[in-house]
Amino acid sequence: MFCLALAVLAQVPPAASPAAGRGAGRGRGARPPAFPDRPPADPAALERGKALYGVQCNFCHGSDARGGEGGPNLLRSEIVLNDQSGEKIAPVVQNGRVDAGMPKFDLTMAQISDIAAYIHSFKVGGYDLSRLTPPSIVVGDAAAGEKYFAAHCGSCHSGSGDLKGIATKIADDKQLQQTWLMPGGGRGGRGPVTVPPVTATITLPWGEKVNGRLMRIDDFIVTLGDADGGQRTFARNGDAPKVEIHDPLAAHRKLLPTYSDKDIHDVTAYLVTLK
Repeated sequence: MFCLALAVLAQVPPAASPAAGRGAGRGRGARPPAFPDRPPADPAALERGKALYGVQCNFCHGSDARGGEGGPNLLRSEIVLNDQSGEKIAPVVQNGRVDAGMPKFDLTMAQISDIAAYIHSFKVGGYDLSRLTPPSIVVGDAAAGEKYFAAHCGSCHSGSGDLKGIATKIADDKQLQQTWLMPGGGRGGRGPVTVPPVTATITLPWGEKVNGRLMRIDDFIVTLGDADGGQRTFARNGDAPKVEIHDPLAAHRKLLPTYSDKDIHDVTAYLVTLK
C-alpha cells in the first residue's frame, strides 16, 4: 500500500576512497561497511514502526524494504537515505504521488517517524547484507485466520471451493500471502492468479449502453477497448455520459487498508493449510 514514489539511486554510495578500501582490516572477500551508519533506534519505536510498515508498506515495498509488488527499493532511495526521523519521508506519505500510483496516507508525524526508524534499521550494503531471511513468514494463528476469512472473505471465496488446494498451487508462502492480499498484483500486473480486467459500462444520453475494457478515464474522456483490439473514446462533461466501473478487485482494495498485521499473519497461516 505504502508506495513511496521515490527516486532510486543507481548505486550504493561508496563507503570510502579507493585507498581506504585497500587498508588494513579489509581481508580478501570482506564486505564493504553498510551505509549509512545510524545509531540504534528506540526498541519501542522499532516495534511500532514494524507493525505499521507491515500493514501500510510491506505489500508494495517488500518485507525487507528492497521493493515488492511494484513499489521501489526504499533502501537505495535518496530521500530515505537523507532522512533522519521521517522529516523527508513525511511529505511524500501525507501528500501522496498519485501520478506514480501512491495515494495519500492519513498518518501522523509520530507514526511516520516510527516507520522511518524501522526502515532505517536496515543497512544498505553489498550482497544480501540488508535482506531479511526469516525461516518462515507463517507465524499466525490458523484457527483465528479461518474465522477472519469466514467473516470477511467467505461471501466471495471458499476454502473448499475456489481456493481448494491454493497452498499447493502457490507453494511459496510469501507469494501466497501477497496473492491473497491483492490477486494479480505482481510486477507489471502479472501474478500467479489471473484476474479479469477492469471493465466499464457507458450509458449515452439517448440510452445506448457501451461495454468494454476500461483503458483510460479522467475528467475529460473515457476510453474503452473491445475484444477485437479496437478502442472507443467518449468525451465527458461532468456526469455525462454515465460511467459505471466494474473492478473485480474492488473488494480486495477496500479491505487492504483495514488489515492489521495480525490479520495478515492469521489469514496466511490458514491459507497455508489449504493443500
